[in-house]
Amino acid sequence: MDKHLTTEDIRYHGLLEQLIAAMTDRGNFDLGRVYAILKELCVLLRVSRGVTSFYDSPADEQRGIGEDCVCYDSGEESELVSVKRDISPAGMIVVCSAYRAKGAAPFTEVERQRVELVQNMVVTVINRHRIQTGIERMSFQDDDGYHNLRYFMNHMIRQGRAGELGGKVAFRLNLKHFSLINQQIGREAADVAMKTYYKQLEKLLGETGYIGRLGGDNFIAMCEAGSLPRVLEHLGGKTVSFGMDRDAEAEGILAPQNRVTIAALAGAYAIPADFQFNSPEDVMDKIMSAYQAAKSGKNGDIVFYNDTILMEKEKVMRVQQRFNQALRDGEFLVYYQPKVNIYTKELDGAEALCRWYHNGQLIPPMDFIPVLERGSDICRLDFYMLDRVCKDIRRWLDAGKPVVRVSVNLSRRHMLDPDLLEHIIETIDGNGVPHEYVEIELTETTTDVEFKDLKRVVSGLQAVGINTSVDDFGVGYSSLNLIKEIPWNVLKLDRSLLPASEQTVRGSRMFKHVISMAHEIGLKCVAEGVETEEQMKILEDYGCSIAQGFFFDKPLPVEAFEARMGKHTY
Repeated sequence: MDKHLTTEDIRYHGLLEQLIAAMTDRGNFDLGRVYAILKELCVLLRVSRGVTSFYDSPADEQRGIGEDCVCYDSGEESELVSVKRDISPAGMIVVCSAYRAKGAAPFTEVERQRVELVQNMVVTVINRHRIQTGIERMSFQDDDGYHNLRYFMNHMIRQGRAGELGGKVAFRLNLKHFSLINQQIGREAADVAMKTYYKQLEKLLGETGYIGRLGGDNFIAMCEAGSLPRVLEHLGGKTVSFGMDRDAEAEGILAPQNRVTIAALAGAYAIPADFQFNSPEDVMDKIMSAYQAAKSGKNGDIVFYNDTILMEKEKVMRVQQRFNQALRDGEFLVYYQPKVNIYTKELDGAEALCRWYHNGQLIPPMDFIPVLERGSDICRLDFYMLDRVCKDIRRWLDAGKPVVRVSVNLSRRHMLDPDLLEHIIETIDGNGVPHEYVEIELTETTTDVEFKDLKRVVSGLQAVGINTSVDDFGVGYSSLNLIKEIPWNVLKLDRSLLPASEQTVRGSRMFKHVISMAHEIGLKCVAEGVETEEQMKILEDYGCSIAQGFFFDKPLPVEAFEARMGKHTY
């Protein structure tokens, strides 16, 4: 060691080495540790106050909009003696200011050089750290400030490799009917409500838990086993705020009109204690399968992965694997269920329904339709059915049969196709079928974008003389806006809306008024699921003239339906 070095020199160099080590420790950068060392340097170098200021842009710096961090302040009256400034390529700015106590002796040349050296290190290294932190923040957050899927996966992979996933619970969740909340309180208020719900859930996940947003109102989360009861309670339904009225704000009282209850649909996987992590798919596949089971509505709103779901997953895979070949082999058949005028008993139309004939057996629709609806396969099947129906209608017309209008269902999935209208018309025209013989059945939509697309498609079909019907009206959360804004021809009333008897007063009155309202706005009503004489009487009394159901006929193979067309009346 140089014998000319003083104790102060040795102290300075020691602190400088500590500062360099702290600032360059990328794996464990600790701003608090950096500031603690800076405090000691300030005292040693006679700096009475050290301030680091951060600005996101030169404009913010000019307006004084930034963040000040004081690493040391002796409390003495001070004067500014040295300023160092650094601006990053991204426009972020760090300013390091050193002050000296008023009346104190001026810095020696050595002190001044040492102060400036420390300042240069601070503005350069800390600015780089802030840029890196900003990049990581942007990488792990979406535009609305939620942690994203990348954030979730990063944490899960790290815990998995460390053997820390065993005993935790993973969730994939969707906020139930959030599109309705958007309509009720407005998008801005709904965004606030969702963020509040998210932050509350984040706190419940435990110290090692985390959550990411998949997009929209869909999230994925991991919680500690001990946090599970509180998390499940939150998912089951939580009242959150989306604003305060001015009178209540001063008192801190939440007004009832500024609250909304949010609940979730979730698939969960309780990770075994001896879990061996190989890849993220080990967890993701299971929570997605459980979520699909919850989404089906058969097993409750929160479903945990189990052997039954594993069997369901295998069934889904079998359907998906067989579908393409079955389509090529013509295994999907059109069955026709008659629609009957209850007053004249004449055949008024039919609905085309899909049946899958495989290895000598008919596969029930519920065993394959929901599977195909998970992706775009349902769209291919729908157009296959539309083409088959058009071919049947053309053949009947050519044979001089008394043809009736046939309705064909199209999945909501088709709303993703911007050219849906053109594709429908091309299929019908390509088979040489007059437009009045085809009716397109569509269901309610769940988003504003889908609603606009639905309105455009229905209006376009109407313009070329193709009838449309809103299917399953009365299921779920059918909006009156659906029939007010869109020019349908037919309102198909779901079987759940049809009362079993006139003794069910509330249901009967509702059914009666729905029919009356539909007639007043020019819609033709068709009641589905008609099975009894008593239900027929209700339809007669309330003026719903068209019935579809087992009371008249089950869905018929094409040959049987052709025979029914020949009889014309029941």
